[in-house]
Amino acid sequence: MSKTLTLNGQMISAREGESILDAAHDAGVSIPTLCHMNGVGDVGACRMCLVELAGSGKLVPACTTKISEGMEVNSDTPQLHEYRRMLVELIFSERNHVCAVCVANGNCELQDLAIYVGMDHVRYDYLYPAESIDVSHPMFGMDHNRCILCTRCVRTCDEIEGAHVWDITARGIKSHTITGLAEPWGEVNTCTNCGKCVMACPTGAIFKLGATVAEMEKDREKLAFLKNARERREWV
Repeated sequence: MSKTLTLNGQMISAREGESILDAAHDAGVSIPTLCHMNGVGDVGACRMCLVELAGSGKLVPACTTKISEGMEVNSDTPQLHEYRRMLVELIFSERNHVCAVCVANGNCELQDLAIYVGMDHVRYDYLYPAESIDVSHPMFGMDHNRCILCTRCVRTCDEIEGAHVWDITARGIKSHTITGLAEPWGEVNTCTNCGKCVMACPTGAIFKLGATVAEMEKDREKLAFLKNARERREWV
């Protein structure tokens, strides 16, 4: 069953049960995201896709808000642009993102988003946390300096690979990703060495050991393909 709603002043139709983000995508309207990725469930972690909803006193995440008949949504206002730039600046200030020496330089969604929102400097104090780098795995590495806590690795490993190697621990500014029961990645025996987490990571936080910048280009639609094929039992 289809629903009719208004998006940025234009009437559009969408399928019942769709999120605002999916409906906007189908209508050709781009809403910036970081934690969203086709093939895994949405959690609204990054808040980059916040939109204005008529009748609501607060902004809502487009990725986790379902459409309804007659809904009026605005995804393109000066206020939203300012919020998105603020969010990107806060992400840069919370960790140690130095693009010039990052293996994902030129293939980074955070870098692309900074350009999109017009970020030419950060207005907040850098925290300069003493984050670690885990290269205990024989094939991959994890640089916590570049992690943005999008949880895409967590959801990919859980929902697509079914191994649930990754998780998030602690709260607030102390939150960080862990492997296994807070063990070095190389000691987690549930890891299948599939590399899907590397493919899912939007930054250079999870990387293939020895990879060059040119090798960090990723086709994330492969993850959605794998999940859809499995659900349709195409290989059974």
